[in-house]
Amino acid sequence: MGKLTVVEHVTLDGVMQAPARADEDERDGFAHGGWAVPGNDEVMGSEMGKRLGGGGAILLGRRTYEDFRRVWPGREEPYADVLERTRKYVVSRTLREPLPWANSVLVDDVGAVAGIKQREEGLTVHGSGELVRSLARLGLVDEYLLMTHPLLLGTGRRLFEGISENLRLVDSVTTTTGVVIGTYGKGEDT
Repeated sequence: MGKLTVVEHVTLDGVMQAPARADEDERDGFAHGGWAVPGNDEVMGSEMGKRLGGGGAILLGRRTYEDFRRVWPGREEPYADVLERTRKYVVSRTLREPLPWANSVLVDDVGAVAGIKQREEGLTVHGSGELVRSLARLGLVDEYLLMTHPLLLGTGRRLFEGISENLRLVDSVTTTTGVVIGTYGKGEDT
């Protein structure tokens, strides 16, 4: 059985909405998009390369899938090539087959992810906050890789809204910009 790892940029106050671009996710009037970009440095790039280069498939919610599909194909970056080749499972009740991005598979029920974990060597979730919360409630998340930026936004969608779970710190690295890259595994039951 593969491990399901959630990879997220979050602020100190738990916001995960629109880390990469101003126009990434403006729901609820969110005006702070692109907040994570100043935290990127060589340490983060190196750590992400080491931790995400292990193979397996990607698991995305509909909104993140549609955003990734619009942004990544055709880019001249190594990560774009990896995304193109990697199997992408997309959890959605509204999308229909065939999905337009290569190697994309529609999953119409989040409960089916348990079976996918059995078949894949690993699953990595990027973004997809609503999906992450559903997976956590089902007990399907094995590990969180959180890039915690030293920033308070005070507004925005939070990653762990409505989730209660004890975690344990497995590993951490601090970047030159003060971002703490923490790997958290399952802790004792709450």
